[in-house]
Amino acid sequence: MNKYRSHNCNQLNDKDAGKPVSLSGWLHRKRDHGNLLFIDLRDHFGLTQCVIENKNKFFSILEKLRPESVLQIIGKVVKREKGTENLDLSTGKIEIEIESLKVLSEAKDLPLPVFGEQDYPEDIRLKYRFLDLRREEMHKNIILRSKVISFIRSEMLELGFLEYQTPILTSSSPEGARDFLVPSRLNPGKFYALPQAPQQFKQLIMVSGFDKYFQIAPCFRDEDARADRSPGEFYQLDIEMSFVEQEDVFKVVEKLMVNLFKKFSKKKITNQNFPRLSYEESMLKYATDKPDLRNPLIINDITSIFSREDVKFEIFKKLVKSGSKVKCIVTKNTKDKPRSFFDNIDQWAKEQGASGLAYFTLEKNEKIFGKGPVGKFFSENSLKEIMKICKAEVGDSLFLACGQKNEIEKILSLARDKIAKDLNLIDENQFSFCWIVDYPMYELDEQTKKIKFSHNPFSMPQGDLEKLDLKNPLNIKAYQYDIVCNGVELSSGAIRNHIPDLMFKLFSVAGYDKNQVEEKFSGMINALSFGAPPHGGIAPGIDRIVMLLANEKNIREVTLFPMNQNAQDLMMKAPSEVGSKQLKEIGIKVDVKKN
Repeated sequence: MNKYRSHNCNQLNDKDAGKPVSLSGWLHRKRDHGNLLFIDLRDHFGLTQCVIENKNKFFSILEKLRPESVLQIIGKVVKREKGTENLDLSTGKIEIEIESLKVLSEAKDLPLPVFGEQDYPEDIRLKYRFLDLRREEMHKNIILRSKVISFIRSEMLELGFLEYQTPILTSSSPEGARDFLVPSRLNPGKFYALPQAPQQFKQLIMVSGFDKYFQIAPCFRDEDARADRSPGEFYQLDIEMSFVEQEDVFKVVEKLMVNLFKKFSKKKITNQNFPRLSYEESMLKYATDKPDLRNPLIINDITSIFSREDVKFEIFKKLVKSGSKVKCIVTKNTKDKPRSFFDNIDQWAKEQGASGLAYFTLEKNEKIFGKGPVGKFFSENSLKEIMKICKAEVGDSLFLACGQKNEIEKILSLARDKIAKDLNLIDENQFSFCWIVDYPMYELDEQTKKIKFSHNPFSMPQGDLEKLDLKNPLNIKAYQYDIVCNGVELSSGAIRNHIPDLMFKLFSVAGYDKNQVEEKFSGMINALSFGAPPHGGIAPGIDRIVMLLANEKNIREVTLFPMNQNAQDLMMKAPSEVGSKQLKEIGIKVDVKKN
């Protein structure tokens, strides 16, 4: 028998009554009833209630012990009395009569409680992460993460993929986010970079003749934290396939995601064949390329209305003449909502940095009119035209924004989510996936007014490659795609450009000459010059997948040892200063200016 335990803390039930047992775990909770002391003993697997009488010589020891001390308890299984059972626990019909115990490790006073799921300041939670992870919800999240990764591995192997490991120390990338740099002791003055993603390596695997690759890959980016992005490092399911088109990648990923989300959640998947939305359509309807399709609200462009003489909304008309757009969100059957509902949305928009959201409700007596602060500026005929454009009806309300394209896209994307939540329109028991496709290959830099790549410079352009209209590059679409679930972007992917001559042409449009391309991407260009298959892939984020499955809003809730917003590990005190001897060995001199 194991030295410390005969059973785990989730195993015993009423069929074990009378058995002598040994359990080990943490003192989760104590309840002192005077002559009886009840404790909940917790291990990785669950909880078992134990009880000791005050005449037992170990009573006084247990009475003084702090929560989270580690114990071994030896005793006998007894059935709980009727009415004292806890049917929420697998062990809820029994308890252990304590005969003896050993204190394996005594705990100090806790900086944060483990019992209960109350909120606690993030800096304390991260500094004492080992305690935070003992809490039930956190513990479940990390176990879920492990099971998700194991399931993904088995599914990928079943789909014919093989797992390969790519280097962690590599060269710095001239594109993308900031690299983490690692000085080389053996090559003074030179640096490795931690990979932002295994992008070039996974393409080189395809060039090397392997057919299907995957990896649960660590990625490192020196960028700011967000709720759905960890600073420093994250993990992704890296996938690449040879001799494929866009649809081949979609089939693999859709099958994996459906199986994965069915396995680990009871929520409904709205479409098992994920809908495809072009980038242009997504921006027009939802003002974002990561739409939450559970949200039924649609954005409509009503700029044309403001050229009518019977529209007297002069502020908007003046802005439209100078190039602004007017777009709106229609909310169905909201005529009975109080004025405060509309005013609160307007005020919220101002708090987001916008000028607010104008609004009115469509009503009818003898004729259709707009009720609300700006309704009086619209004639009946202009309102009918708006109703036609927006598929609106009497009783619906409209929220309007006016401004430059990027400005109103930003506020209406946020407003669409805000209004839907306020109206309780989002079904939280659904997963709604979609693909965003047909991204433009290029875009115009607003500051420099020069052409630049919009998404991924190594993607294959769409259309006849011999007849690409490079003189009008903003019209060129690429085989680039994102997968989105419930408004969370899980990944970007692309069919790769495997033709060096085409790559030189595409980079020249963005201002790179041939020598610059060969210098910056020499490894990739060289490899593609020796015969490369058509290939493509994607890399869904593991952290974001688990975050959705665990129903968490912040990625740190599904990560074992995350950093804080300032990319600091408060538990291990990283980053930290290093000694002069270490710095001298790698030829580094630190010159930090004091504030």
